[in-house]
Amino acid sequence: MSRWLALAPLAVLAALALLFGLYALHHDPKVEPRALVGHPLPALSLPSLDDGRPLALSEAARGPALVNVFASWCAPCELEAPVLVSLKRRGVKLVGVAYKDAPENTQAFLTRLGDPYAARLVDRDGRAGIELGVTGVPETYLVSADGMILDKHSGPLTEADAQAMLAKAPR
Repeated sequence: MSRWLALAPLAVLAALALLFGLYALHHDPKVEPRALVGHPLPALSLPSLDDGRPLALSEAARGPALVNVFASWCAPCELEAPVLVSLKRRGVKLVGVAYKDAPENTQAFLTRLGDPYAARLVDRDGRAGIELGVTGVPETYLVSADGMILDKHSGPLTEADAQAMLAKAPR
C-alpha cells in the first residue's frame, strides 16, 4: 500500500502533463479574446498623465478614435510608435492608456519616440486593462462616435492593420 501512495504524486503529475499537453496541441495561440467588440467602452475614469486629474475614457475617446494600450517597458510598443505618429499626422484621433507604468517612464517614452495621443491616461495598477480585456501590450481598440468598440487589434499596429481597423469606422 505504501508503494502506491509513493507513486500517487507521480501519477497526478503525469495526468497533469498529459492534460496540459493536449491543451497545447489543440489551443490556437493566435486566437484573440474579442469579448468587448460590439459592446460599449467600459465606464472607466483614469488619471491624466498631464495633470493627474481623472478623465473618463469615454470622453477622451469620443470617436471615432483609436484607444492604444501601451507601456514604456514594452518593446513592441516602440515598434508601433512611428505608425501611431503617422496616424496622428493624418488626423486620426488616438487616446493612449499607459498600462502598469510609472508616469515619469511613460513621459520619457513619449518624449523619446513622439507623442501621438490627443489624451494620455494612466492605468498604473492595470485595473482598466482588466476591464478592457487586455491580454498584453500593445493593444488597440477602434471606438465609434457613440462609444461602441468596433474592433480590437493585439500586438504592434502596422500601417495595414491601422487602415483595416479604420475602414470599419462609420463615416
